[in-house]
Amino acid sequence: MDKHRFPWGRTFLIGFGFLGISIIWPVFNQYIPIFLQAGNPEFERQLLAAGRAIPDIKGFGLAPSLALFIMTWDNLLNMFIAPWAGAKSDNTWNRFGRRKGWILLGAPIALLGFIFIPVAQSLLAIATFIVITDFGMALFRSPTVAWLGDLFETDDRSKANGVINLMGGVGGLLAYFGGGILFNKLGRTAPFFAGAIAMVVALGVALIFVKEPHTIAAKENKDDDTSGSLLENIRLLVRNPDKSGFFVLLGILLWFMAFNALETGLSSFAVFTLGMKAGTASIYAGAVTVSFILFAVPAGFLGTKFGRGITIRVGLVGLTLLMLGGYFLIQGPIVFVIVLVLAGFFWAMVNVNSLPLVYDHGDERHIGAYTGLYYFSSQLAAVLGPTLGGVVVDVLGDQYRWLWLFSAFFMALAWLAMAGVKARQRAAA
Repeated sequence: MDKHRFPWGRTFLIGFGFLGISIIWPVFNQYIPIFLQAGNPEFERQLLAAGRAIPDIKGFGLAPSLALFIMTWDNLLNMFIAPWAGAKSDNTWNRFGRRKGWILLGAPIALLGFIFIPVAQSLLAIATFIVITDFGMALFRSPTVAWLGDLFETDDRSKANGVINLMGGVGGLLAYFGGGILFNKLGRTAPFFAGAIAMVVALGVALIFVKEPHTIAAKENKDDDTSGSLLENIRLLVRNPDKSGFFVLLGILLWFMAFNALETGLSSFAVFTLGMKAGTASIYAGAVTVSFILFAVPAGFLGTKFGRGITIRVGLVGLTLLMLGGYFLIQGPIVFVIVLVLAGFFWAMVNVNSLPLVYDHGDERHIGAYTGLYYFSSQLAAVLGPTLGGVVVDVLGDQYRWLWLFSAFFMALAWLAMAGVKARQRAAA
């Protein structure tokens, strides 16, 4: 058989789906924690003591533990809805396709809640709009990402995921830099409205141009149908004689605990510890996304050439050392940016190869189900990481600097978990 050509054009089109998802979360994670915590007297006291300005933002004065717990509600919903939606979409086929109906269902719900978040006048109102946004996003996130398994052969998935994550990084870049400028110039509502418009455009491109071949529908055997429940998906994992899949998901749990705790608290660290403006903090946080974009595709090639497991382990070592250094060294914007840029490079090595590694140790007949398990593990991490990180900040004097050590610890544990993952035999190029 002739060596096939990698489908670059189709891959970039699929990447628009991930771009649409990715443009929402940076805005969500950057500004909502600040809205929830602004007005907290302990942060104001610390800023005044350090000779830094108090942010001019109307907020609800919540403690870090409660604010970061609220930020995990999307992940709590994703733990159960994403595996269910991913598995159900395996057996969905209608005139829209296999996965597209889930985008058409979830995206309007998410956008409805998202645009009202910055104008909420009470804690109950903002909490309600957060839940609506979270529910809508949970409905279509896993089915959209399952396109990676549907439309690419095993040996192409790391390269494809590199391109898809590059597109997601572009979405993040627009959110961090564009959102930061809009926040500083036009106020708190501007990043949310701009993000909503960009999401509609990006998802529209994916819905129109991504073609789901009908042969996928015939690929499944009805005798192998699953109920789509989380327990059934876990049974698929347990029945697999290769236990590497368990250790992959354990590693995903641990490294996402580390990354999500720091990501969720990063704007709070910049605003309440370093004294930055909220919009400026978002622009600096975009440094991670810039380096991630630059290295996403090379990280996919590294995973293909040297093995996904080895590439992930190298990334985890780099991230552990950077986060340890971040705790001791970051006192101002220059070192802050340097650490974030390097973190983006190493995070690409881990993140780009994560989902393809799950598929390597999964079942090709149940791509949606294994995508759901990936999201169950990553979303559980995104609940535990920020929640426990917020408790650590609370207990240790409301100092967000402790999140750097917290994240370094869990990155190191993730590296240990990867020791249980067996190397896969790869087809010759």
